[in-house]
Amino acid sequence: MTARQVTIEDVARTAGVSRQTVSNALNAPHRLRDTTLARVTAAIEELGYQPDQSARSLRTGTRKVFGYPAPADNPADPNPLMGGFLQALVTAADAVGHRILLFRCDPRQGAQAVARSFNGLIAARQIDGFVLSDVVHDDPRVDVLAEAGFPFAVFGRTAPGRPQNWVDIDSAAATADLVDRLVEQGHRRICYVNSAASLPWLADRRAGFLQAVAAAPDGGFEVSVPDDEPTALARAVQRLLAGPDRPTALVCAGDWLALTAYQAVRSAGLGVGSDIAVTGFNDLPLGTLLQPALTTVRLPLATIADALVDRLITAVENPAETPAQGLLLPAEAVVRASTPDIL
Repeated sequence: MTARQVTIEDVARTAGVSRQTVSNALNAPHRLRDTTLARVTAAIEELGYQPDQSARSLRTGTRKVFGYPAPADNPADPNPLMGGFLQALVTAADAVGHRILLFRCDPRQGAQAVARSFNGLIAARQIDGFVLSDVVHDDPRVDVLAEAGFPFAVFGRTAPGRPQNWVDIDSAAATADLVDRLVEQGHRRICYVNSAASLPWLADRRAGFLQAVAAAPDGGFEVSVPDDEPTALARAVQRLLAGPDRPTALVCAGDWLALTAYQAVRSAGLGVGSDIAVTGFNDLPLGTLLQPALTTVRLPLATIADALVDRLITAVENPAETPAQGLLLPAEAVVRASTPDIL
């Protein structure tokens, strides 16, 4: 008997129970005794039974599908961090019997375009809720969904006055931890290499740096240039390294900035790790390929995705229990050879 031919009646007959008992095992397992549930589960696995999801959706009013507006990306140069997040999100949803529907929605096109994209999916009843990422202040996607009263969960923090069903990492604490490690190693002249891009997570990282160096001897320096000017950034770092009070450590707001810092250090005739310590943020694959390997911060993508899916299911199935506050998770420092233990 093939999986396509198996019916709920076949499972009931094999397990020696009623059709309703099989339905309870699938939809309300808490109603069954452990021994009965185990017998039905064994029959399902033996026969390869697959429930009719479309029929279940008609009964419950849910599709067990979450929409995810994939961030704009260059296929020839994809963002490995968000690619990793998508993998984690699909895995987390699959673990609880849900699917992820990808679609395109660029918030830079304005509120009307965003509304058409989201409201079209909502009207078509194709999804139960949305997961958002790369959320910025005054994000039109958040406004559209909040106005529609439709369930959503966010990777990143929504602004005050908007629904707070979000999960994020404590970027400020993670950056401060890197600075504290450098101070413990004996560094006193620590430079922050920042992007001028106005993004909330970059602002959090800078805040963490400033807080940490305020408590450290001699304070810190800062270099900040736009993302699209790596050459200008390299020149700015080189000027610092050529000065009389050159920094002994560069704390970079991201791994790509750390790559530019590596180039600037070497152009100045110095060595990364031996003369200048360098740290990054995000733990992109390039970090392990650099010589020496880059000390950075790793985002717990699987934990983030699990928490988002759990929160979104709650928002869909039990709206009154939707958390009123976001969830802030710690990030993990990955210490490698770019920050040696001994200066």
